[in-house]
Amino acid sequence: MELLRNGRPRVVITGLGCVSALGPVKSLWEGLKAGRSGIRRIETIPIEHVPIKIGGEVRDFDPTEYIERKEARRMGRASHFAVAASSMAIEDAGLTAEKIETEGERVGVVIGSSLGAHEMAEQTTFKYRTTNYSKPNPLSLVNSLPNMPAHYVSKFFRSLGPLYAPSVACASGTQSVGEASDLIRHGRSDMIIAGGVESVLQDYAIAGFDAMQALASEKYNDQPEAASRPFDAERSGFVFSEGCGIVILESLAHALKRGAKIYAEVLGHGSSSDAYHIAALDPEGRGATRSMRWALEDAHVNAQDIQYVNAHGSSTKANDAMETLAIKNVFGEHAYNLSVSSTKSMLGHALAGSGALEIIACAMSLVEQVIHPTINYETPDPDCDLDYVPNVARDAKGLRYILSNSFGLGGQNASIVLAARP
Repeated sequence: MELLRNGRPRVVITGLGCVSALGPVKSLWEGLKAGRSGIRRIETIPIEHVPIKIGGEVRDFDPTEYIERKEARRMGRASHFAVAASSMAIEDAGLTAEKIETEGERVGVVIGSSLGAHEMAEQTTFKYRTTNYSKPNPLSLVNSLPNMPAHYVSKFFRSLGPLYAPSVACASGTQSVGEASDLIRHGRSDMIIAGGVESVLQDYAIAGFDAMQALASEKYNDQPEAASRPFDAERSGFVFSEGCGIVILESLAHALKRGAKIYAEVLGHGSSSDAYHIAALDPEGRGATRSMRWALEDAHVNAQDIQYVNAHGSSTKANDAMETLAIKNVFGEHAYNLSVSSTKSMLGHALAGSGALEIIACAMSLVEQVIHPTINYETPDPDCDLDYVPNVARDAKGLRYILSNSFGLGGQNASIVLAARP
C-alpha cells in the first residue's frame, strides 16, 4: 500500500468519539440513519423566561465517568465533553492513555471551540456583581477560555506534541481536523486527537441568537423534532445545540504499523473568509465557493469525483440558499448528480462541535456505504433545488469521495474532503 499521496504522507481516521444530542457514536449513527431527531424541549437550564425553549441538548451525561470528581468540579462543560469524547475515540482506536503517553512528543491535540466553557465566566461574574462574593474562584476565568478543552485533553492523556485550539466560530471543528491533518503531512506529528466542542446552551445565548432572528420559530416549542428543516421552503432558522466530536488522526504508516482499523482517509481541506459582514453571509457564496474549491485542489480530487456533500445546512433562509448556490458554483451541472444532506436536521447546530460531528457521520457513511437523510424536508424551495436526500437514508454502494462544509459567523468557511479507507 502506498504510504504517500501526491508526495505527502497519507492521513487516516482510526478512532471516533462523541458526545451529542443523539448519544455516543453508535447511537448517533443509528439515529442519523433512522432519521431520528435529537432536538427536544430543554431541561438542564431554566427556560421560562426565554421565547425559544428547544435545543439539541446532551442529557444523561456524567463527567465523573471520565474525570475524577474533584477535577471535574473545576472544569467547564465543554472541557468535560472534550475529555469524554477523546476517551471514547482513543478506546475506539485501540489505544490507551499509556500508549499515548509513551509516544507523547509525537502526539498532538487540535480541538476547536467558539466560546469554550463560557458559562463559568458568566456565572462567576454574575455572582460577583450581585452578591457579597468578594473572593471569586481564581480559576473560573482561565477555565472559560476557548483553549481549555484542548488543554485538558492534552493534560489527561499526556500528549506532548503540537497543541492548537482554532476558534473560528461554526467552522472550528472542520478546520481543526483539516489543520491537524496538515501537522501529520508536514511530519510534525504521527497522531493527532482532533475535533470540535461547544456547550453554551444557556438562556443568554438563546436570547442573543433569538434577537438576531436566527433561531427556528417559537411555533416549534411544542414540536421540537420538526424545527430544524434545512433546505425546506418553510425553514425559519437554526436550532441551538451542544456537543463534541473527536477523531483520531494518524499517518497511514503509523496506523498500519500498529494494525489499526481505518475508517476513512483525509485527503485535503480548505478555508476562506467572506470578508463581508459579522453575521450575514455573502449572498453570492463567494467565500464558501473558495473554501470548497481549495479543499478539492488540496485533495487533488476533481469536482466530478465527489459523490456526496455533507452540507453546513443550518436551516436558515440565507445559509441554505447561499450554500446551494456555492455548490453549483463549484460543481456546475454535476451539482445535480450529488447527494446533499444536513446532519443538523437531526442534531441542530452545535457551533464548533458541528463540523467534527459531521466528519464522524461522513466517516460512517464511507464505512457503511449509507448516506443519512435531511429530515423535515417537505416543501421544495426554488432557491434550493438539489438532491437533499429527503427524509429517508440512502444506500450508496460505491461511495468513495465526500466533501463536508462548515460556515461560521464572521464569514469563516471550512471544507474538508474524505475518501473511503485505503
